[in-house]
Amino acid sequence: MKDLTSGPEGRVILRFAIPMVIGNIFQQLYNVVDSIIVGKVLGEQALAAVGASFPIFYTLIAFVIGIGSGATVVISQYFGAKKYEEVRKAIGTIYIFIFFASILLSTFGILYSKEIFTLLKVGEDVMPEAISYFTIYISGLVVFFGFNSTASILRGLGDSKTPLLFFSISTLANIGLDLLFILVFEWGIEGAAIATVVAQGGAFITAILVLNNRDHLIHFGWKTFVFNWSIFRQSARIGLPTGFQQAFVALGMMALIRIINNFDTPVLAAYTAASRIDALAAMPAMNLASALAAFVGQNLGAGRIDRIKKGLRATLYMTWAISFFVMAVVIFQGEALMSLFSNNPEVIRHGHNYLIIISSFYPVFSTMFTMHGTLRGAGDTLIPMFITLISLWIVRIPLAAILSDQFGPSGIWWAIPFGWMIGLAGTFFWYLSGKWKNKGVTKKESF
Repeated sequence: MKDLTSGPEGRVILRFAIPMVIGNIFQQLYNVVDSIIVGKVLGEQALAAVGASFPIFYTLIAFVIGIGSGATVVISQYFGAKKYEEVRKAIGTIYIFIFFASILLSTFGILYSKEIFTLLKVGEDVMPEAISYFTIYISGLVVFFGFNSTASILRGLGDSKTPLLFFSISTLANIGLDLLFILVFEWGIEGAAIATVVAQGGAFITAILVLNNRDHLIHFGWKTFVFNWSIFRQSARIGLPTGFQQAFVALGMMALIRIINNFDTPVLAAYTAASRIDALAAMPAMNLASALAAFVGQNLGAGRIDRIKKGLRATLYMTWAISFFVMAVVIFQGEALMSLFSNNPEVIRHGHNYLIIISSFYPVFSTMFTMHGTLRGAGDTLIPMFITLISLWIVRIPLAAILSDQFGPSGIWWAIPFGWMIGLAGTFFWYLSGKWKNKGVTKKESF
């Protein structure tokens, strides 16, 4: 466990974030390698199938992710206030919740996968592989939630090094199993999905074994997990707005896929590959924002508003520096990066165009995400939810539909950063209002 309420703010956040950045780069690197193997070995239709599956999966899990993030905020604030018994209760509550939620969501996803893909206008050439991949992937939801929830809880407790171990194991196993199942066993796109489920299941079991042999606030056992309604309500109060936000973001991704599917399969394949590169490029800024959220949670619990403001300023400087560097790399090496995924010149051209447009706005994205991290760590999630809805559903999606008619796929790409700019403006003004200071769960004092 690490106390984030003392020490130089920027250094504390950076040291806490570095293992998170490395771990999540490992995770995103797997997504990149997975897409390279699928695209190069199985072709652009299989690559498009993977891309069509992700927003559906993300939509189904959004509410659970939201409540889980709310629980992480509760845990970090109780830990900052040194209320360790409440921390244990919160951990048990969230594990019980995610177990039953994952069973329900897996069942729904398996039963209605074809209807969902039809709604997205997925082409007949992509549909069979998309359903096969998604059905296997969603069946492993319980280990996905267990694995990622453990990592999130540890970060809320100030431990970002142990999740790095778990992510490293998962990523390396994923890549190895991908090569084995696709190249050696020739299981096709189903092999890619099985590799992911098996790797995450193995990493989750490793997490259970490691944590049960440590003197730790997290201990897996039937007697240690007790559901606490009071803590669940606190987690839901903070997390449900985030859950709605994530759900509408995911639905927005599905709407974007539907617009993209008005074009040929190479455009969807290009979007799938380019978004993998984009996710990897954005990861350092996103992880610094997540580190800031844990920092804010603990310091709000300890009543240290002064440290929160200094931590935000330091995090912004770091994310800006990283964003400009990554922007330059992606812009100048985008075509070479896209050629790793496909030999089709059309896929490479559309993907490179996406990367040039999107990466030019990385500083805007990183600023928006950092501001969100501050509000999320404070437990202030309702107004940011509405800001996200406006930037996504009133700006990005309608603009993507309009511009795609005028400029083709490029119009869709341009709509994304326009949404970011609206989101940043709203988040910045809400932060300046200062109302986030009184959203803590520990009620130590009024700020």
